[in-house]
Amino acid sequence: MTQAGKKKKRAVNRSIMLAKKIIIKDGGTPQGIGSPSVYHAVIVIFLEFFAWGLLTAPTLVVLHETFPKHTFLMNGLIQGVKGLLSFLSAPLIGALSDVWGRKSFLLLTVFFTCAPIPLMKISPWWYFAVISVSGVFAVTFSVVFAYVADITQEHERSMAYGLVSATFAASLVISPGIGAYLGRVYGDSLVVVLATAIALLDICFILVAVPESLPEKMRPASWGAPISWEQADPFASLKKVGQDSIVLLICITVFLSYLPEAGQYSSFFLYLRQIMGFSSESVAAFIAVLGILSIIAQTIVLSLLMRSIGNKNTILLGLGFQILQLAWYGFGSEPWMMWAAGAVAAMSSITFPAVSALVSRTADADQQGVVQGMITGIRGLCNGLGPALYGFIFYIFHVELNELPMPESPSGGSVVAQYHLQQNSIIPGPPFLFGACSVLLALLVALFIPEHTNLNVRSSSWKKHCGSHGHPHSPQAPGEAKEPLLQDTNV
Repeated sequence: MTQAGKKKKRAVNRSIMLAKKIIIKDGGTPQGIGSPSVYHAVIVIFLEFFAWGLLTAPTLVVLHETFPKHTFLMNGLIQGVKGLLSFLSAPLIGALSDVWGRKSFLLLTVFFTCAPIPLMKISPWWYFAVISVSGVFAVTFSVVFAYVADITQEHERSMAYGLVSATFAASLVISPGIGAYLGRVYGDSLVVVLATAIALLDICFILVAVPESLPEKMRPASWGAPISWEQADPFASLKKVGQDSIVLLICITVFLSYLPEAGQYSSFFLYLRQIMGFSSESVAAFIAVLGILSIIAQTIVLSLLMRSIGNKNTILLGLGFQILQLAWYGFGSEPWMMWAAGAVAAMSSITFPAVSALVSRTADADQQGVVQGMITGIRGLCNGLGPALYGFIFYIFHVELNELPMPESPSGGSVVAQYHLQQNSIIPGPPFLFGACSVLLALLVALFIPEHTNLNVRSSSWKKHCGSHGHPHSPQAPGEAKEPLLQDTNV
């Protein structure tokens, strides 16, 4: 080796050791407060989504002020681009975090996901543009779930994931109401400043308090480890869908039922605010009540149904509730109808946990990651397609506002909203009716899914792919997907 080559090698080694010291203290102890724990992940998730939850009401107002003529279409395009970018980038970010560690990618995802927040009052156009582009890094849950997998045993993992998901739900139950109240009393500017401060607090918490969960991976050889296309391919799991008829039925059911759900998440609160005439406080209360009822439905009610009527019938019941909910949203013309349909929506939230349980019970132990990965990939794809589809349907049926909401009429609700409901009295919410038809097809497909069967998906390449960047200290538990089942873009 030449002298120049040796100097270059020494420089590379010094750079690698410097990077290692940024993440790991001398002696191999992870930086941060205490040892890596689930509570570190819980705090990161809570602060991020609490900050965004505060902006629920201000975002609806700014969205309509920025795009007064095509509000729903632009909202669908913004959320659709964000969802598709998240779907495309999630496998690559997950694979890179397997090599470079979780802490750096927690910092990266939280920073870019929260970057649009201060732009809301500076430049609304840049605010929505950055939201769309931030989808590339809007995969905090992927990194957080991997962080949890690193530090928990198999028997602890389900409870740990449940704690993270419950924290996510709790942050969105509390924060919209707080944001609406502060906005009404002190103005939206204070809400944006507070949300920005909480996002900065989250970033500082990651920098100072969160320890790296993969200290032994920070070796010079690991920093140069190659990332294969199979690891970064977002369609890798979807390519295996047609290899088994039962898997195909399950995946079609998930696609047809989650596509309208993803579209609903992106536009429903805007629909309540601008078309149904809900106030900011009413929207926040709706989110809180729906969140609490959903938590009850997915814990107590789901457990009782699984024991009493079985797995498949629970799925069919959940799809039936979803059809009723979407049809009620589509034809409902009064605020009380939205509240009643929201209670039904909480019951429809049992569908996906029941689908995951069916897969876990019927698939062989070495097939769990394959099938769960397919389902997660389909949900990620729906997170991109659903919002764009809903926005396009709203646009086709001319469900738009041409001016800001006016003061409330004596009968309740805004005058503008009541005018639009008169103009669209037959079907006030066309996309929701389309969603009900889609879920009806999902119900018909689900009827053909056997209650007890063995799924058979060829997974040799999948296992090779998973094993290429797996961790000896964090084996994948049966029934758990490589990607999280809860997507950030729902927010």
